[in-house]
Amino acid sequence: MSTAAFHISSLLEKMTSSDKDFRFMATSDLMSELQKDSIQLDEDSERKVVKMLLRLLEDKNGEVQNLAVKWLGAPLGAFHASLLHCLLPQLSSPRLAVRKRAVGALGHLAAACSTDLFVELADHLLDRLPGPRAPASPAAIRTLIQCLGSVGRQAGHRLGTHLDRLVPLVEEFCNLDDDELRESCLQAFEAFLRKCPKEMGPHVPSVTSLCLQYIKHDPNYNYDSDGEEEQMETEDSEFSEQESEDEYSDDDDMSWKVRRAAAKCLAALISSRPDLLTNFHCTLAPVLIRRFREREENVKADVFGAYIVLLRQTRPPKGWLEEEPTQSGSNLQMLRGQVPLVIKALQRQLKDRSVRARQGCFSLLTELAGVLPGSLAEHMPVLVAGIVFSLADRSSSSTIRMDALAFLQGLLGTEPAEAFHPQLPALLPPVMACVADPFYKIAAEALLVLQELVRALWPLDGPRLLDPEPYIGEMSAATLARLRATDLDQEVKERAISCMGHLVGHLGDRLGENLEPSLLLLLDRLRNEITRLSAVKALTLVAVSPLRIDLQPILAEALPILASFLRKNQRALRLATLAALAALAQSQGLGLLPSAVRAVLAELPSLVSENDMHVAQLAVDFLATVTRAQPDSLAEVSGPVLAELLRLLRSPLLPAGVLAAAEGFLQALVGTRPPCVDYAELVGLLTAPVYEQVADGGPGLHKQVFHSLARCVAALAVACPQEVAGTVNRLVSDARSPSSSPGVKVLAFLSLAEVGQVAGPGPQQELKAVLLEALGSPSEDVRAAASYALGRVGAGNLPDFLPFLLGQMEAEPRRRYLLLHSLREALGAAQPDSLKPYAEDIWALLFQRCEGAEEGTRGVVAECLGKLVLVNPPFLLPRLRKQLAAGQPHTRCTVITALKFLISDQPHPIDPILKTFVGEFMESLQDPDLNVRRATLAFFNSAVHNKPSLVRDLLDDILPLLYQETKIRRDLIREVEMGPFKHTVDDGLDVRKAAFECMYSLLESCLGQLDICEFLNHVEDGLKDHYDIRMLTFIMLARLATLCPVPVLQRVDRLIEPLRATCTAKVKAGSVKQEFEKQDELKRSAMRAVAALLTIPEVGKSPIMADFSSQIRSNPELATLFESIQKDSASAPSTDCMELS
Repeated sequence: MSTAAFHISSLLEKMTSSDKDFRFMATSDLMSELQKDSIQLDEDSERKVVKMLLRLLEDKNGEVQNLAVKWLGAPLGAFHASLLHCLLPQLSSPRLAVRKRAVGALGHLAAACSTDLFVELADHLLDRLPGPRAPASPAAIRTLIQCLGSVGRQAGHRLGTHLDRLVPLVEEFCNLDDDELRESCLQAFEAFLRKCPKEMGPHVPSVTSLCLQYIKHDPNYNYDSDGEEEQMETEDSEFSEQESEDEYSDDDDMSWKVRRAAAKCLAALISSRPDLLTNFHCTLAPVLIRRFREREENVKADVFGAYIVLLRQTRPPKGWLEEEPTQSGSNLQMLRGQVPLVIKALQRQLKDRSVRARQGCFSLLTELAGVLPGSLAEHMPVLVAGIVFSLADRSSSSTIRMDALAFLQGLLGTEPAEAFHPQLPALLPPVMACVADPFYKIAAEALLVLQELVRALWPLDGPRLLDPEPYIGEMSAATLARLRATDLDQEVKERAISCMGHLVGHLGDRLGENLEPSLLLLLDRLRNEITRLSAVKALTLVAVSPLRIDLQPILAEALPILASFLRKNQRALRLATLAALAALAQSQGLGLLPSAVRAVLAELPSLVSENDMHVAQLAVDFLATVTRAQPDSLAEVSGPVLAELLRLLRSPLLPAGVLAAAEGFLQALVGTRPPCVDYAELVGLLTAPVYEQVADGGPGLHKQVFHSLARCVAALAVACPQEVAGTVNRLVSDARSPSSSPGVKVLAFLSLAEVGQVAGPGPQQELKAVLLEALGSPSEDVRAAASYALGRVGAGNLPDFLPFLLGQMEAEPRRRYLLLHSLREALGAAQPDSLKPYAEDIWALLFQRCEGAEEGTRGVVAECLGKLVLVNPPFLLPRLRKQLAAGQPHTRCTVITALKFLISDQPHPIDPILKTFVGEFMESLQDPDLNVRRATLAFFNSAVHNKPSLVRDLLDDILPLLYQETKIRRDLIREVEMGPFKHTVDDGLDVRKAAFECMYSLLESCLGQLDICEFLNHVEDGLKDHYDIRMLTFIMLARLATLCPVPVLQRVDRLIEPLRATCTAKVKAGSVKQEFEKQDELKRSAMRAVAALLTIPEVGKSPIMADFSSQIRSNPELATLFESIQKDSASAPSTDCMELS
């Protein structure tokens, strides 16, 4: 025995030791030995090693088990070739069981073996498949086709290159008279369609034809006997003539398996080819609808499943209602035409004895209602009859009743209320019976349906078209019965409280003697810790109701309870309580007891804090409501509350909602008669932090704080018009005083800007002089504030200010940049009609500045141009296009940049006009100037991100130009000498980066229009590009792994290499700190992409991926990084999203 063999033998002996540490170390040492090239095991030793590792898989110690799992693949990898050569002959075994096991084993082997072995396997199977007319045993053909299907399911992504040879052969075998063979062929097609959708493209028509032929293949049953599908017999005639019924009996009828395989294959076809959706609606949908009457339950479920896939593919893209793409519109129109046929086909199924058939109907109809809201209204009698039938079915499990209730709830949300009015007498009793059902899940679902019924049929924002009198007694009695019971499941309690809240809020004026008991029960549930949150929300519903329900019976006791909730740690409870208090203050007003209100107000100062801005906003909103309703109650807490509010206003992170709430509260304080706080005193308190800044020598305030304080000063001026003139004079005086600090001047100018917007022009000449003088201030902040104020004040008095502003631009070249900022503010704040007389002058002035050398100035000019075009789009947009053709490179760049400011994420009147010009503007991607191309890509990215409908129809022309910009151009790379060093500069980097950013945005909004395989080619190139672009492509790859796992899986072997290179790269010794940080960030991003790839179910079968995973686990640094990324993704699942607008 050799030394190596002896050593391995001794290690195997130690692996049987009773000491777990011995076993662990022996296993670890053995694997280290086996990785050495000098070790070559004979067959007997290999068998012993594998046997021992398999035994250790059941070891009592977890660490030993993990090590065995980790290393078991190592020796098995060497067996792949011998395994393949052992298994292939077994496909010809006379024993069926052996053939089946060989088929399964080859499928798994195909996923894990090397590329060469896979090609050998595929070639063997193709060579063994005889021509359809060649003599061969049916069993042998079936086995080979089953093996192809197994390989397709396990490793279909590797079969792409063989499909052109393979598919025509399998198609031919489909036509042989053997149902088992047909089923195998269709299953193979399903696997090919799911795993290789692009490569199957040329074969889609023939596969579709086969599926349509065999989904109707039922020679043992005559559908004409049902009297509703006369055409079915003629469609099936060619098959029924070929096959005499004598050959079939119900016992050995295998045709249902063929039909099921055809339905599954159609589902795979529809889901893998969304681009053929219109064609599918014409060809597949009618056949699927006719097959709803399938007699075999399993097949029917798959037919329903295929049609549901078609519905999901037809669902309009996000934001479609605002955008209306033509393709989705036409698909929906075709679907609308199918609705009567669907209902007719399902009418009998909805009352089928089979629970599974009815569940399939509800699933399909739920999907249909979601895709086409309102389309089922005219068919409501049929649907309600089906729902009532299932609700009354107590013979089967409770699941069908829950499905029927869930479907009804969905219908109430998508169909118009009027459709339910005639059906309510039939619908309500079974729903009420379910509310009283002893099974808690049914009762909870029924209460939710009842709540939706009340909300939909008797809405608060419209007239009552249905008299509630016949139904209100039954509904309130059933809900009260559930509300009174205390021995209920938590979910039922919460739903009963919510349902009662809706009943009182929507129909409280008809509850009569049931109203007071209902309110008292709500009060009682408010005291219970388990139900208090639901009770608070129900109380809010009642308080905001326009019915003005009298809440006096419970208010005195409810307010102190609500006040105590404001001290609780439960954030959801605090938020709900503040909403309830605001609703009560608004609806009850003076009806609230002052002492109870003061108890609530005492809790509020601690809530007005930047620790939780949402709570602070609701608290300040409530304070404003109380101030208007009961100003006297605020006297005691106005001091502490104001102190907290002023502290909050000094936060640089103040959201717009909190600022708006603060403005409302401050206006309420000075708007009461007499005012709670004097105007001058309040302005003094607001501005004190700025005026005292110099005195105390503390740290400066953040820029955002000045804007917040200025908005509050303006809000106070609006509330007290009589004080405006004095305020403006004081601000002007502060702004021009030499002794004023820069902070005081900044606040004065920003306040003048806001007050000028709401209170008119003020002292014009003096204001102009002060603002112009400030434009020359040594302080950059003062200059920016004065520029902003000049534009905002000018917008309120265009006839005087705009000519003055344009004149100053000509006269003062050094201040032109600041004056352009003023013009931008004026264009944004003024009314479009008031700007039209000056449009020509502004247009001419802006185009004079387009060729300026400073990029910052051109950026402001572009924004001004964008805002100016919005004044009169039909006239100015065509002129902008002409300037693009006539201008110099800087002008072209500025024009394209201006287009970005015409796009908003909300519908705008310019959208239809802009859409007609987008194609011409996008031609600038062929401009010879780099900066113009980069600006065009930025415009395209903005369009894709904010309003995809502008470019969706043009993508066929735009994408080749976009992909062209992702390529590295050697002619744009140059070397720059920096002393003794040479530095490489890539002038095309910014354009490439912009192109990849556009590609990422396309994934989010235009995925259906992309050829993912072509897209992946460019992502693949980006993985080897510059640092910035690699970061982008890693993020894209992670996103693609989630959105389109199949095409990613097909080329995962090629994608892994650049990821591996990044993860294992080392920074040169002696590099600066930034280089190490960049490399760490790059590694982290690459590892995120690896983690995303590993979420694809079958990726682990790839040998290269398995090898890389093993490398990560064995490298402590990479293993630690991978674990931290997995923890991050577990705690924040949406980290792969990125804002690039």
